[in-house]
Amino acid sequence: MALHRINGELFSERRGIVDGVFNSFGKIDHGSRISRRGRRFGRITKLKLSRWIFLLTAILSILLTFFGLKMFYQAKMESKFSMILHNLQEERNLLENIEASNLAKTLKGKRRKHFPCEVGFRESVDGLVEPKNYMNFTWFSLEYVDHEGRTSKNDLSEPRFGGHQTLEERENSFYAKNQTLHCGFVKGPPGYPSTGFDINEKDKAYMSRCKIAVSSCIFGSSDFLRRPTSRLISQYSKDNICFVMFLDDQTLSKLSSEGNSPDERGYIGLWKIIIVKNLPYEDMRRTGKVPKFLSHRLFPNSRYSIWLDSKMRLNSDPTLIIECFLWRRKAEYAISNHYDRHNVWEEVLQNKRLNKYNHTAIDEQFNFYQSDGLPKVEPSKANDPLPSYVPEGSLIIRAHTPMSNLFSCLWFNEVDRFTSRDQLSFAYTYLKVRRMNPERPFKLHMFKDCERRALVKLFRHRALTSPPENT
Repeated sequence: MALHRINGELFSERRGIVDGVFNSFGKIDHGSRISRRGRRFGRITKLKLSRWIFLLTAILSILLTFFGLKMFYQAKMESKFSMILHNLQEERNLLENIEASNLAKTLKGKRRKHFPCEVGFRESVDGLVEPKNYMNFTWFSLEYVDHEGRTSKNDLSEPRFGGHQTLEERENSFYAKNQTLHCGFVKGPPGYPSTGFDINEKDKAYMSRCKIAVSSCIFGSSDFLRRPTSRLISQYSKDNICFVMFLDDQTLSKLSSEGNSPDERGYIGLWKIIIVKNLPYEDMRRTGKVPKFLSHRLFPNSRYSIWLDSKMRLNSDPTLIIECFLWRRKAEYAISNHYDRHNVWEEVLQNKRLNKYNHTAIDEQFNFYQSDGLPKVEPSKANDPLPSYVPEGSLIIRAHTPMSNLFSCLWFNEVDRFTSRDQLSFAYTYLKVRRMNPERPFKLHMFKDCERRALVKLFRHRALTSPPENT
């Protein structure tokens, strides 16, 4: 193999097939020139081809890179846009929830914005006497079931504070007539223990001397003690009215630990403390209905009574209250309407919505009432007997007349038989008394809730007295 110098460099000589052919013809000079041009043309063609391939490869790479970046950017933008939409939706949902919450709080706040209004009290109790024609009400004689014996040798029913009233006895008790009816304080046969609400003889003697009674109760340490505002109560009322607070031992112990111990006469402020032993019900709410409804039985010689829930402080003179809501109105029973609800069906739904009592027990009570003719009462007409069929029963003002006493016993019996939510049984009891005694009117005055708020100051309960019943 020969070496040739080209441009000062040595390259090995490479002979192809064409060179062999030309050499076989004697290495003609013309053939040599053709061979050199062929090699030069091949080198140029290969160079151009490689350039085009490189160019196409570069263009293709650029295109692939461009489209890849474009697709990546679009995917990233779509993801980012989707995330923005998601965040916007979340913000919108959050705003809607906040607005709904604010609306609920606003509505709730509106429901709670209840204010007192003016009550037309007399300026003073001086010279105040009961009107001569005031007691012109329906009169009849009421006696009460004191003991229940066994109806048969096989009757093993345990004695109950409310007794064992049959449906027939219950139906007859709604008639305003001379009768003996169940009204709490029912004792069992001889030898059986007390059914509850036991008060010592000294306190019973005190209560029997009361002509006008203002009473309240705290059982199960459910409230703080609220003393009546002494400076707003006349000396006449302080001297002539019994202010009685019923407590159990647990509550007395709690109050004493807080510095509210009775003095040597048994008083805390204006309140005469009466201790109740052997509470008749496990449900403290139901036990509280005894002094609330049966004041005519606890104060047997009293002509008037005012009931005050323990969550309230009395800020008005009791004598002026009786004059304003009973004498002036010629009413024998006065109670305020509810601050929000006036339809008894709404009260049923609200009790179930807030789990105030076992739903099944509420349904059983109202199924019974509807089967006995209770309409879906909603006061809306001028001739309706009451402006509302849902009371705010925390303040009750009573004259101890036969119709007032009968209504109180009947209302208590409904609480004893069914649920302790007395607002559920008020309308039924009142309308049934009216329906069964068309010739013997019951003069009940329902005053405004804002007037009730003018008489008392409201507080929150210390704690729930007991959970909703399951039976």
